[in-house]
Amino acid sequence: MKAMARSPLRSARIQLARRGRQLTNILLAEGHQGLAERVRTAAATWMRPKRIAWPVLPEDILAADLSRPLPRSVRRTRSGEPISINWVTTPTGPGSGGHTTCFRIIKYLDTAGYDNRIFFYHIHGADQKYFEGVAREYYGLTCPISDIRNGMPDADAVVATSWPTAYVAFNAACAGKRFYFVQDFEPYFEPVGAYSVIAENTYRMGFHGITAGAWLAQKLSREYGMDADYFPFGCDTSRYHRDPVSRRSGVAFYVRTGTPRRGTELGLLALELFAKRQPHAQIHLFGEKLEGLTFNCINHGLVSPAKLNEIYNQCFAGICLSFTNVSLVPHEMLAAGCVPVVNDAEHNRIVLDNPYVRYTSPTPHALASALEDLMQMADFNALSQIAAESVKSTTWDDAAAAVDAAFRRALNASRQTQVLESCLATVD
Repeated sequence: MKAMARSPLRSARIQLARRGRQLTNILLAEGHQGLAERVRTAAATWMRPKRIAWPVLPEDILAADLSRPLPRSVRRTRSGEPISINWVTTPTGPGSGGHTTCFRIIKYLDTAGYDNRIFFYHIHGADQKYFEGVAREYYGLTCPISDIRNGMPDADAVVATSWPTAYVAFNAACAGKRFYFVQDFEPYFEPVGAYSVIAENTYRMGFHGITAGAWLAQKLSREYGMDADYFPFGCDTSRYHRDPVSRRSGVAFYVRTGTPRRGTELGLLALELFAKRQPHAQIHLFGEKLEGLTFNCINHGLVSPAKLNEIYNQCFAGICLSFTNVSLVPHEMLAAGCVPVVNDAEHNRIVLDNPYVRYTSPTPHALASALEDLMQMADFNALSQIAAESVKSTTWDDAAAAVDAAFRRALNASRQTQVLESCLATVD
């Protein structure tokens, strides 16, 4: 009995000793600030509600029986009548790259005579009026914007713009051919598990895909049997352009810790090596502010397009890591004469399709060496100039025109099929 009574006390002493040694190790390695950050993280984890934080309403998933897709009639339009599109999207604040591309396309289609309507799908009680204001003031949208909870009218097309919105677009009672505006392979955004599978299932809903770049169209067609068109990436050369008198002194890196597919941690390791090899080079970080870095840098945080163009023009090169579909950053850098160093991958080569991108293995040493090679190039100015020229013909109007053509082609094909099926039914 006495030995059993001492056992819990002995266990407590062992744990206290272990924790004491752990605290000592943290203090030695990270100092008081590191210890304080760990305490804050532990407290935040403890206080967080212990329930599932769904990115889509569970009832919307349950309502979508993929084994019995609902028939969708395609509205018959009269000659000269505008194409009507219901866009289903999530609300966003300023600076979202995915929303920027989507809204650029919508504004182009407005000028092409389309009847665009946007419907926000939000599940966290977001303020509809605030986000509508952001869409109009920051993104310049002028078309009607509504809350999808109030329903959608019939349209020629209903367009999902992300995997959570695909469920509500699938379930909606309104008429309209279903399209999927796909800018990335979103199952890769989640660890392998329920969310990645639920996201992947949206590619089996029978939507017609319109994708950002050819890689996604090939992947969705090959692996899920989707009909898919694609649009090329554009570049806003009115914002991003080369300044011939700018003095280049370093390198740049887009930091986004909340987006694992952009490889922030790997890029920072490469920059740590680069800083040791080139201690006089200036390193520019942009996207978000980071603490506790092991090398000297200018940590710009979130910046305006004008400031970003200024940063690009101060740099020989920039790291652009993309482990799914590429971001807009490589084209922006090229336009400013800053050469992007990109991880070598099939999806990056297919979408970028530019001879002045530098591809390399996704290791810290390879990335750092590629930055060094560009910075030490004897005639970098000539490379910079021709790199900038290579994206001048790649406009967002071209991208939007490809989307316009994809809508018209798919809708015409669906109408012809519908007419044929109607004729056959009459004969029977």
